[in-house]
Amino acid sequence: MAAQPEPVNPQLTFPNSTQTLESLKNESSKIERLGVIGGGQLAWMMADAAKKLGIKLVVQTPNASDPAVAIAAETIFAQVDDAKGTATLASRCDVITFENEFVDLEALSLLAQQGVCFRPSLQVLSQILDKYDQRCYLQQLGLPVPKFVALQDLGEERQGENSRSQIDLLATFPVVLKARRHGYDGQGTFIIKDLDTLEQKLAASSQQPGHQPLFLLEEFVPFERELAIIAARSITGEIVTYPIVETQQQEQVCRRAIAPAEISSDVAAEVEAIAHTLLDSLQAVGVFGIELFLTPEGKVLINEIAPRTHNSGHFTLDACEVSQFEMHLRAVCGLPLGNPVLRPKVAVMVNLLGYEHSENDYLQQRQQIEQIPPAYVHWYGKTTSRPGRKLGHVTVLLDTDSRHQAEAIAQQIEFIWYQKSS
Repeated sequence: MAAQPEPVNPQLTFPNSTQTLESLKNESSKIERLGVIGGGQLAWMMADAAKKLGIKLVVQTPNASDPAVAIAAETIFAQVDDAKGTATLASRCDVITFENEFVDLEALSLLAQQGVCFRPSLQVLSQILDKYDQRCYLQQLGLPVPKFVALQDLGEERQGENSRSQIDLLATFPVVLKARRHGYDGQGTFIIKDLDTLEQKLAASSQQPGHQPLFLLEEFVPFERELAIIAARSITGEIVTYPIVETQQQEQVCRRAIAPAEISSDVAAEVEAIAHTLLDSLQAVGVFGIELFLTPEGKVLINEIAPRTHNSGHFTLDACEVSQFEMHLRAVCGLPLGNPVLRPKVAVMVNLLGYEHSENDYLQQRQQIEQIPPAYVHWYGKTTSRPGRKLGHVTVLLDTDSRHQAEAIAQQIEFIWYQKSS
């Protein structure tokens, strides 16, 4: 078992967010302008739901070319970790939520102490954003996680439980090395095959300019498949979950998601129970994405938690009664949660990932994909492509539960997309 985490900042405190149900009801009626920290595609995909619910989005993002700028009622041009920018954002909206995790919790805590309302709360984020702290929190709840340890200097002699855990993990390769903060879409996650490679990776990171990253080391899980569930919790404690999906990854980046996952009822019940336990324990408000491993023996292990809308839930835009984006707005704005039911028998979501450095808008490939019935193409309007960058996604709705057909359609979309543009 890993040692308990040391606080990232012992002086970091958050105001008590406990409120009566009546006060929450009164507060929810006042929310007309929602602040969003981050202006990428996740904020962009909130647009239709915001219009439907009569909510204006005010976005904090650094660049005029960021996707959500086009749909925002107002934009604060500032880096997402710029607390001064967030102070300006707070003056223009009623509640603030998050599109990504690249925030400065310590700086934001000063705003929270001044009465700025964040949903999910900073207290929730403080348990989740650092992946080691997240692992320890999940373990304290009794939820299943891979073996893990905060990586110490391999050149020093260490005593105690943390050292023994580290030695145990290093005794069996491969292992997984993760940056504790700011990793996403495969960045900051490395499959390490031997001790020499681990030492080389750590040496290379130590030579990078600026703040040196902290790392988490965990066991490599030889999973049968990867799963994900999107769950939402309201300010009154109501929880809804979407159908569990199977995600298919390549180099730690999601390529596809298929809903619903082909899993047993026992596994489905365990995953849903994990979602309920986590959100209730955190007293979270908003949508959370929970990624999991399913082993060949049928064991479920939590991979990572995202305190926001999530790539694995993009299928909900076209396939569900209420999308994850509308559900998130409903939760953070104090509205009743909607119905997450899946309308078709199967939904297939394929990410359109960059495979080259280019300024191409890939119109020809998108038009070809749109001819696949019934395909819904969502293009994020990004002006620059690079390998692995999420440029858009496609959702196909099927009236059959044939997994073979779902896989075939995903392959057809990828064949069109990854052909070299002329």
